[in-house]
Amino acid sequence: MPYEPEPSELQVKRARSILRRLKLRYPQIRTALDYRNPFELLTSTIVSAQTTDENVNRAMPALFARYPTPEDLAQANPEEVEQLIYSTGFYRQKTTSILSMATDLVDRFNGVVPDNLDDLVKLRGVGRKTASVVLAEAFNKPAIAVDTHVKRLAGRWDLTSSTDPDKIELDLMAVYPRRQWAGVSMRYIQYGRDVCTAKKPACFDCSLVDLCPFEDKTPAP
Repeated sequence: MPYEPEPSELQVKRARSILRRLKLRYPQIRTALDYRNPFELLTSTIVSAQTTDENVNRAMPALFARYPTPEDLAQANPEEVEQLIYSTGFYRQKTTSILSMATDLVDRFNGVVPDNLDDLVKLRGVGRKTASVVLAEAFNKPAIAVDTHVKRLAGRWDLTSSTDPDKIELDLMAVYPRRQWAGVSMRYIQYGRDVCTAKKPACFDCSLVDLCPFEDKTPAP
């Protein structure tokens, strides 16, 4: 049977109160990845796996200068691409992923990045998280991308009991109106970087502490 979340009234209330405060802290927010078009964002998001956005932003201008379109990247020399993205780590796997993605874009979508989830995840190298980032950021479509920060915060705030990113995505969609989905992930991610960190969250300096049911709070220094 398909997974169908049934959040409690308390979870819905908590989730929406949290998002309201996050909007006050981050009125305008976007991905930290630099891009000029959906193709660049899609490629950069794939390359961003297991590295920092800063590393990606340093590497990608040279890649896009050499291969500015899906058609160019689909025909690229893999060894040259590996050299261009070497600094981002896991460069061989990432090269395989972005070349496969570009080939699929050309062969299946005439080089145009789709603006819907079903088509995006048909591209090799593109999972739901990457697709959701592109939908929310490049197309302003309702989508929630679940990365490690979103997973951690949703669990600490008791908005999900799952560790499966796909189920967490559905749990978050269930507590927020569709019109707000596109603004959820990046605010969670930034708060996870700034305050609610993985190893030592700054609970003593958290503006959401009164809403947070997380038991293992970090004491004030």
